[in-house]
Amino acid sequence: MGRIFVLRGSLIVLLFNFQNMKMVPVPDQAFGNFFEGDCYIVLYVNSAPSMDIHYWIGNLSSQDEQGAAAILVTQLDEYLKGSPVQHREVQGAESTKFRSYFKNNLIYKKGGVASGFHHIESNIYNILRLLQVKGRKHVTATEVEVSWNSFNKGDIFLLDMGKVIVQWNGPQSNRSEKLKALLLAHDIRDRERGGRAQIGVVEGNAEEDSPELMKIMRAILGQRSGPLKEALPDDTPDYCQQTANVRLYNVSDRSGQLVVQEIATQPLTQDLLDSSDCYIVDQGGSSVFVWKGMHASKEERRSALSRAVGFIKAKNYPSSTNVEVMAEGGESAMFKHLFKSWREKGQTQGLGNVYSTGSIAKVEQVKFDVMELHAHPEQAAQQRMVDDASGQVQIWRIEKLELRELHPSSYGLFYAGDCYLVLYTYMRAKKQQYILYMWQGCHATQDEIAACAYQAVAVDNKYNGEAVQVRVVMGKEPRHFLAIFKGKLIIFEGGTSRSGVTSPEPAVRLFQVRGTNEFNTKATEVPARSSSLNTNDVFLLKTDMFFYMWYGKGCSGDEREMGRVVSDVVSRQEKQVVMEGQEPAEFWVALGGKAPYCSDKRLQNEKPPHNPRLFECSNQTGRFMMTEVEDFAQEDLDQDDVMLLDTWEEIFLWIGKSANEYETKEACNSALEYLRTHPAGRSPDTPIISVKQGYEPPTFTGWFNAWDPHKCSVNISYEEIKKKLGDVSSTSQITVVSDLPTPVFTNFKVCKKIFFMSL
Repeated sequence: MGRIFVLRGSLIVLLFNFQNMKMVPVPDQAFGNFFEGDCYIVLYVNSAPSMDIHYWIGNLSSQDEQGAAAILVTQLDEYLKGSPVQHREVQGAESTKFRSYFKNNLIYKKGGVASGFHHIESNIYNILRLLQVKGRKHVTATEVEVSWNSFNKGDIFLLDMGKVIVQWNGPQSNRSEKLKALLLAHDIRDRERGGRAQIGVVEGNAEEDSPELMKIMRAILGQRSGPLKEALPDDTPDYCQQTANVRLYNVSDRSGQLVVQEIATQPLTQDLLDSSDCYIVDQGGSSVFVWKGMHASKEERRSALSRAVGFIKAKNYPSSTNVEVMAEGGESAMFKHLFKSWREKGQTQGLGNVYSTGSIAKVEQVKFDVMELHAHPEQAAQQRMVDDASGQVQIWRIEKLELRELHPSSYGLFYAGDCYLVLYTYMRAKKQQYILYMWQGCHATQDEIAACAYQAVAVDNKYNGEAVQVRVVMGKEPRHFLAIFKGKLIIFEGGTSRSGVTSPEPAVRLFQVRGTNEFNTKATEVPARSSSLNTNDVFLLKTDMFFYMWYGKGCSGDEREMGRVVSDVVSRQEKQVVMEGQEPAEFWVALGGKAPYCSDKRLQNEKPPHNPRLFECSNQTGRFMMTEVEDFAQEDLDQDDVMLLDTWEEIFLWIGKSANEYETKEACNSALEYLRTHPAGRSPDTPIISVKQGYEPPTFTGWFNAWDPHKCSVNISYEEIKKKLGDVSSTSQITVVSDLPTPVFTNFKVCKKIFFMSL
């Protein structure tokens, strides 16, 4: 097996070719597209040693394909020293974590094996397909027959003709479903067509309001005869439905044969797990977890995934039952939540509370050792660093949808209203390698984001398609990206760096600094208010009169030193150091007055035994359901929903402004039910705190990085996006069926990545 180099937040999708018995990388623009007749392996690296391997099974894939691909998953896991968590995913019943990688959609496509190697290239328009879109929070789109017979009153359908995408909304579909489908259409346009396709919307209960679009649809689908089919129920699996029926099984081969034996029921305790054995945890048939002790035999560890599948069959559980396989020390948050208490190795003893909590919004910093990377190449994968970031850098800004090269003096100064391309060049095996980062500011327009992706392709072509393209969203910068700027990356909240565009600099600016060395530090501008402060971090407060470096009591010496480095980039003013609790009056005056912020001193030196988890709460099916939001941020709070934030010591219920009345009334009962059914035997007296949108206390906002009190949780509505589509009547030239191809799968060129794999 070759070497694998991956970056933090990077996603690698591999398609299994059963005919050639090998894995083939899927190009970035095809991410989220899955052929029903194929098997895929998805490798995701978040933060060392956190890796996840997802083994995806198409409904029409053969047993031989599934078995062979499972063997390759085991081999990949062994190559990565057993550190990843393995997940078995079945089409239509994917885990929330898996779906979180593909934010806007999962598209199930017809075909497999040979057809699976013909993915969509960007800027290819000879396409004709009909996608049936289902789901509210997690959208799936299934390719169906291009015919009126495929339509029904309850779902949404996308007629994709390459240059034109027509969205038809079923009369019984709701606003949230329409919004998700429209975002999917935008994603197809921007990612697969380079932003060069038009989108039109037809409301199924008012087709006469869109005569030109209906003319196009009839040209493709023919005249509709007879009434539409009735709405089909959304058969949405309950991904995170918890159950108190948890059982622990020991898996051992000490007798010469593998034996599975039940040893405990909930609530489970961590001391039940022995490092010399493997265990299966059965969460009432909703999920099956396999835990591999570090000293378990090689046979026990290698057969973990197959034993879990056999366990599912023996229990007569659905074949779609979620499976997670993890090694000791690399347990997932969901697995830890099954235990009444959980302690990491070397964890500091807390205050004696049964439900000890961890640092509010505290990010553990791990120092990067360049020599370790050179001495042990496998560390590149775990550290998300291809090198020590000492290569050559070239940066462009998207300006009027074109590229404008920046002067090196402005490198590292990024604005939330802009998009940038960062080309990084380094040497490996005496050959130049390229990484092309596409940084997207949170206030950049959709046109700029689409232009950024289009220009990235153009730059990549100049280097014979050898560049690794990495999409970087503001606030989610990977570690290697941070390292390029040597601890001097500054992200400004407002304005733009475009020439000729001037905006007055705010009289007061506040920057949150996070990082312990030049490889992991950045400064992000946050609202200049007292509530933005956090006792665990360094903050820089700049006004026309003074410049303060504020040190929270929970920050380390390394963090303070990096704060000094960043402060010299922000301003050449004389700096004054202010320790938390010793602030002068003018400090609070500049921030609009003293106000509560995240400052619980109990939390400064304690590592969280249970990571916070965010869930969307829903009872639309008549029973309480929770869908987990992975790697959550403020933007994940949906104003149409009730969100449950579990910090272990407390339960927060966030009530969105547009949450329906019934959900709001039932929110407290739902939280009590969540605690009652929690597999770890949580105390029913755990505090439950209701929080309304727009009135969040710092004890809630502190769990979100750089919380902005003026940021709307839902940035734009369905109606607003629809208005921006413009006039699509000019597409009426596509009215002859012969102008369009029959459904085909275009060839694609396998892009050279930052990794290579051969099995």
